[in-house]
Amino acid sequence: MAIHPIEYRYGNPEMKDLWSEDYRFRCLFRVEAALSRAEEELGLIPEGAADDISRAAAKASPDRAKEIEDEIGHDMMAVVHALAESCEWAGEWVHLGATSNDILDTATGLQIKDSLSVLEEKVKRVLGVLLARADEHKALVCAGRTHGQIGVPTTYGLRFAVWASEMARHLERLAQMKPRAAVGKMSGAVGTQAAFGADGMKIQERVMELLDLFEVDVSNQVVQRDRHAEMICWMGLVASTLEKICVEIRTLQRSEIAEVSEVFGKKQVGSSTMPHKRNPIKSEQVCGLARIVRAQMEPAFANIPLWDERDLTNSSCERILFPEAFIFTDHILALTARILEGLSINFDQVERNLHLLSGLNMAESVMVELAKRGVGRQKAHEIMRSASMRAVEEGKTLAWVLAEEETVAVHLSPEEIDRLLDPHQYIGTAVEQVDRLLLKLSPLLD
Repeated sequence: MAIHPIEYRYGNPEMKDLWSEDYRFRCLFRVEAALSRAEEELGLIPEGAADDISRAAAKASPDRAKEIEDEIGHDMMAVVHALAESCEWAGEWVHLGATSNDILDTATGLQIKDSLSVLEEKVKRVLGVLLARADEHKALVCAGRTHGQIGVPTTYGLRFAVWASEMARHLERLAQMKPRAAVGKMSGAVGTQAAFGADGMKIQERVMELLDLFEVDVSNQVVQRDRHAEMICWMGLVASTLEKICVEIRTLQRSEIAEVSEVFGKKQVGSSTMPHKRNPIKSEQVCGLARIVRAQMEPAFANIPLWDERDLTNSSCERILFPEAFIFTDHILALTARILEGLSINFDQVERNLHLLSGLNMAESVMVELAKRGVGRQKAHEIMRSASMRAVEEGKTLAWVLAEEETVAVHLSPEEIDRLLDPHQYIGTAVEQVDRLLLKLSPLLD
């Protein structure tokens, strides 16, 4: 019977497979095979033993390893015995000189490497959609909002571009972080490599070459967990950006604003009792699961201060921590990409909201022009503040109030006031900023 929602509701098959029990065992067997190859090359085990162990690693049974663990109560020794049983003759040479976490942590490094590659492609997918939508809507003028209130105009293209820039920084962080997170080691019981003898450093280097993993500089019995904490923090940052995007989509889909909407299927049901509802449930799911991803940061940080050369408090924690963080991050990346790809924009409502305040949101435009014409910035601000308050209190348009302001009439004609109150002419360099960003970030998608 399924219990965790990952089993039946959330997650994509590709990422789930990387954190499945079977794939975990396959990684453990691969590390043992790589260790035997390095040891044979350095003359520590008999010639031909690595080939025998590698063949055994390809066919060893995870189920058999679990049976042995039930008998002996040690997960890593169960893997060693299961692999040794599958060898034709070299079983006695499996795991020579290694401690459990040489294999366990290096296998985790393999899972992390593969998982980060999947996430990298998903981040690029979201970035690609955002850049495409930024280009598509770079000149679509809309109401900007600060503090939940309508402000001066912006463009939808600039809004998408801001999010795209943030996703690009996540790609940059990932490239910097990957060599610190996708690592392995062969350091022995307390980090001295004593069981490997004088060839310990060569063995570690060669094993990582065979597995295409980055090598730690030094370690004790375990790979130091600051590496993993940084990785989880990165996922927390990604999740927060996705939540940021989806919070905005949810806001803009509110009935009172109604500028955008998630794609809604022909047979989709919005409410069990209100048939008219078209709820932003996909964006809400992203926001909810982002909280779970960020919640993984606390245990990841708590795993850093282990006792002495290591204790076991991180182990049980990470069996939950790593799969949940990766699977949920992957899930909400894919979901956000689909939301953005299907997002519809209500252009008529965008235009209505742009004029909702009858020109009040354009007070800055008039203020700046008055300042340029010699009124002075501070005096111009007070003129426009007073005029705006009067327009609100008397229920007048800002243009009507300004027409009665002698200090304004001296400097601006009615035609000039109308032009200054046109939101479409007050978007500054928004289009140029989007074009510049497209030029800079598009190569990241190659």
